[in-house]
Amino acid sequence: MQFRGIIPALVTPFTADQQVDHQALRALIENLIQAGVHGLFVLGTNGEFFTLSETEKLEIARTTVDAAGGRVPVVIGTGAFATREVIEMNKKVTDLGADALSVITPYFNAISQNELIKHYEGIADASSLPLMMYNIPAKTGMSIGIGAVAALHQHPMIKGIKDSAGHFDALVQMMKYQGDDFAVFAGTDSLIYWNLLAGGDGAIAATANAVPDLVMSIWNHFQAGNHDAARNAQEALRPLRDAFAMGTMPVVLKT
Repeated sequence: MQFRGIIPALVTPFTADQQVDHQALRALIENLIQAGVHGLFVLGTNGEFFTLSETEKLEIARTTVDAAGGRVPVVIGTGAFATREVIEMNKKVTDLGADALSVITPYFNAISQNELIKHYEGIADASSLPLMMYNIPAKTGMSIGIGAVAALHQHPMIKGIKDSAGHFDALVQMMKYQGDDFAVFAGTDSLIYWNLLAGGDGAIAATANAVPDLVMSIWNHFQAGNHDAARNAQEALRPLRDAFAMGTMPVVLKT
């Protein structure tokens, strides 16, 4: 698949007794597809991958692929600290029918940029699906530097980066490596319009769980050349984004 457009970062619904609510997940997916999203991204930070067992992750992946039914591509988050663990998980979700993989940087124990490059290269070498690197330094304690992007964008299986650092200048610097084989996605929803304006390819948008029509309108207005409407839609997201501070992620989105 080619990474492009608005791809929601799905929350993972749970029942009152903390079991994955697959019926609610299917309803969420249907709502998002009807809103016109360009793909689905599950088991990311908003999907609470860090709270889930491997069995639960695979069940969520299976449900998402089934509910999407080929209508939109499915991107599965498979990141872990150990390179071999990511490779093993990638094989399992590939067998379930994923279209692409999202791999967060190692976390908790920050590694060097050279080690990071080796980590991603090892994962990409073993993958039969396109990979999107996932940068979220506020949560992981480390960042994918521009030098690492320069090295890794050349790998034939690394097709893009989701940058959730929230620094517009870093997004712009990544654009020099952008092309048909490497996409630059905003992972911070306050930068969706600005990323597109700078020439970016789209966004992995958490707010789309709650207000998919509004998030899609940023993309649709931008594509139509209506920049005032696109910027107004971007600004309309601000109250929801501000509300995120009222609870631990992704409590506010779920509420």
